Amino acid sequence: MEFLLDYADFLLRTLTVVVAIIVVLLTIAALRGKGRGKGSGHLQVSKLNDFYKALRERLEHELLDKAQLKAQRKVEAKQAKQSKKEGQPKPRVFVLDFDGDIKASATDNLRHEITALLSLATAQDEVVLRLESGGGMVHGYGLASSQLARIRQAGVPLTVCVDKVAASGGYMMACIGDKVLSAPFAILGSIGVVAQLPNIHRLLKKHDIDVEMLTAGEFKRTLTVLGENTEKGREKFQEDLETTHELFKNFVARYRPQLNIDEIATGEVWLGISALNKHLVDELKTSDEYLAERAREAELFHLHFSEKKSLPERFGLAASVTLDRLLLSWWSRLNQQRFW
Repeated sequence: MEFLLDYADFLLRTLTVVVAIIVVLLTIAALRGKGRGKGSGHLQVSKLNDFYKALRERLEHELLDKAQLKAQRKVEAKQAKQSKKEGQPKPRVFVLDFDGDIKASATDNLRHEITALLSLATAQDEVVLRLESGGGMVHGYGLASSQLARIRQAGVPLTVCVDKVAASGGYMMACIGDKVLSAPFAILGSIGVVAQLPNIHRLLKKHDIDVEMLTAGEFKRTLTVLGENTEKGREKFQEDLETTHELFKNFVARYRPQLNIDEIATGEVWLGISALNKHLVDELKTSDEYLAERAREAELFHLHFSEKKSLPERFGLAASVTLDRLLLSWWSRLNQQRFW
């Protein structure tokens, strides 16, 4: 028994030391990050042609004998020399990635990437966005969509590739593309608006707990979690949802006039094969297939802006990503019969 008590005391002391160290590290990181303004990130640029070339050369090295390999390299060198002699630069393709969460947090990096490429891109170039998002907050995805609209306004062709999902706010972004490509079983659509919240007013009332809420403005609060909701408040809340939905529909119709917007703006989702028939997408093709094709005739540059984050921010980001994954897992299980 004495041994167990000593061991418990040792564990408690160790835990105390570990917690103290973590607190000190967090404090130091917070002090170092204090006053450090935004814009401390940097833009990473990598040439995807080199990646595809390395894959091909590795396979050639394994499959071809020395004579064949030598002949192949000779042909490639001749083609490169001819292209250089002709002096005709290849078109450029700027490749971006957007992996969207509920808050569309990736917009922070996307806006810097777009600002950078628009400083050089012309109408002869192209932007390819590999998009994956199930949607989220209206204002977050509204800003993300506005960033993509800058590319269209600059006259630079925009191609959006959807390999897995572009629904709700995700499709709001996708529809801006001059071309929208989709994998056959990607999920698209969900052009609708949803909002929900619990109300525990009856539980509080049962236990004689009063909630006072003071507002200035008739509709400063419509539905609440703690207070008693009224029919008038519900009607106003529904009216706001309908207004947002109408704006959503008009936005999609502006960039995809070939759509029958009333037919597809029901909140439903479709797999890529069905989405093609409804003109939600222009072609069934994965991003890998499309980029491999473009690499034969253009120079592909992958852009990724990363911003330095403090230690507390990294802890918060990790927690946020974990929460998003749990919510997505729950949502998928809840709707799996509907999709599959």
